[in-house]
Amino acid sequence: MAFALLNHQVIHWTSVGPTDAPAIVLVNSLGTDFRIWDDVAARLRDRWHIVLHDKRGHGLSDAPAGPYSIDDHTDDLLALAGHLKLDRFALVGLSIGGLIAQNLALRAPERVAALVLADTAARIGTTEGWNARIDAVRSGGLAPIADAVMERWFTPSFRAARPVELAGWRNLLLRTPPEGYGGSCAALRDADLTGRVGALSVPTLVVAGDQDLSTPPDLVRATADRIRGARFETIASCGHIPPVEQPAALAALIARHLEENGHV
Repeated sequence: MAFALLNHQVIHWTSVGPTDAPAIVLVNSLGTDFRIWDDVAARLRDRWHIVLHDKRGHGLSDAPAGPYSIDDHTDDLLALAGHLKLDRFALVGLSIGGLIAQNLALRAPERVAALVLADTAARIGTTEGWNARIDAVRSGGLAPIADAVMERWFTPSFRAARPVELAGWRNLLLRTPPEGYGGSCAALRDADLTGRVGALSVPTLVVAGDQDLSTPPDLVRATADRIRGARFETIASCGHIPPVEQPAALAALIARHLEENGHV
């Protein structure tokens, strides 16, 4: 395990693959830590240097009192890239990780060789919805929302066929500090990049699980349509967390995008 003090927060990170290979930074979703990327990283690590971290409020990173902003998470990621001397890297973001990735690519496009936005959008949810989620977690913790979250994360077939794994991912959600979860809900509530994503200038692939209930494919496609030259793909039999439910399909799409854009 590796830790770094970045922006006054202890951030947990790791890397796999040859350190002299082109880098990919993977950014995880709300209520998860970087272990959701294990099966994707295993498929990419022979050709790329894979960097993962637990964003603030998640995993083994610090969970300061919220609210957080997308800029807070972006600042942490840029600080980690600086700490690791990553001048240029591909960036893959899932859900809130995709908002962080969009924001970073807008703020520092010279750092991003290629962008993959998975199950995300320029604006996710509503102010009222996120405030209700924050209030629920503040009053009752994560347990009361856990089953509803699992229904949005995973398809019915996954939940029926893989109940032990489902229980494990539910446990992962429940281990998220309520302060960190609520703080990042506030970041999602306040983030709206709709008017800015059209300025993205890096090669972009946008991906959606075809059964995603958190960021439905039409919402994800609408963001892709705003980005000049972006390609949109769906992943079959997949909900909101493709690195868990369909890691081979997601890894293949990432690899193809990086190959086509010279990040090899």
